[in-house]
Amino acid sequence: MGGKKSMRWRSADVTSKDGTTIAVLSAGRGPGLLMIPGNNRRAHHYGALARALSGTHSVHVIERRGRGGSGPQGPAYGVDTEVEDALAVMDRTGARLVFGHSYGGLVALHLGLRRRVAALMVYEPGVSIDGSFPAGWLPAFERLLAQGRHTAAMAAFLKATRLVPVGDAPAPVFRALAFLMLRGAEGRDTRAMMATTPAEIGEIVRLDSDGARYAGVGSPALLLGGDRSPGYLTDVPARLARLMPDARHEIIAGLDHNAPDLNAPEVIAERIRAFTRSRVPGAEGTISLSDAPEPWHSDN
Repeated sequence: MGGKKSMRWRSADVTSKDGTTIAVLSAGRGPGLLMIPGNNRRAHHYGALARALSGTHSVHVIERRGRGGSGPQGPAYGVDTEVEDALAVMDRTGARLVFGHSYGGLVALHLGLRRRVAALMVYEPGVSIDGSFPAGWLPAFERLLAQGRHTAAMAAFLKATRLVPVGDAPAPVFRALAFLMLRGAEGRDTRAMMATTPAEIGEIVRLDSDGARYAGVGSPALLLGGDRSPGYLTDVPARLARLMPDARHEIIAGLDHNAPDLNAPEVIAERIRAFTRSRVPGAEGTISLSDAPEPWHSDN
């Protein structure tokens, strides 16, 4: 789960609008914060980030469709489906703060188009503006996946997306990284999640635009990125901040795309705390922003 100290999760299932079961892991006490994971990530990958926030917030990490105890993506899958899942969790928990990472950041922004929240925070959202997101690798990825060649598919994904900061390394480096990522129990989990990638990347491509739609996000927003990530991700926060009516952005030195889940969760937690403290009165402490009861029924 990350970090040095164990953390006690609370788990629950929520039913989304289309009847799909959505699992949620929760920790901490205080104002509710919904966390939406990125591509190929599960709720427990954000354990260190949740732990860092658990002293001041009730953190609810959604297990997105196709993962863990949640239902499948389904034939009608799209970003709007993910938004419905997130809204169902917010309605159940009373959470009014939202954080999304990568593809989860795209979901968070579209949630912001549907509902005004107390604070909307994203880290390198999977947004394509004027064709900025590279997706030419997707057909080859799908072919390799259909052939059961998961390591080759993951290597192609890593090389094309440049999400690991190894620069223009030769192909064997990416194959080695992919092999390591797909080993053991964690690797089996990643293999299973890879089946969700085509539909998710397909949504990023489908939603490519000039970005003007995001001017409709009226919530106070914080748009983060790291300077070790590729430009197609780090250019987006600044462009969105110019379009959104109440947004600020920051590119943090030394961080890469996996800062929230792997490499710098405490840095991201501090940015979240500082933003909610400055923009949302009472958003840090032991008094909830909502009187909604905590529904969680079991401990992990």
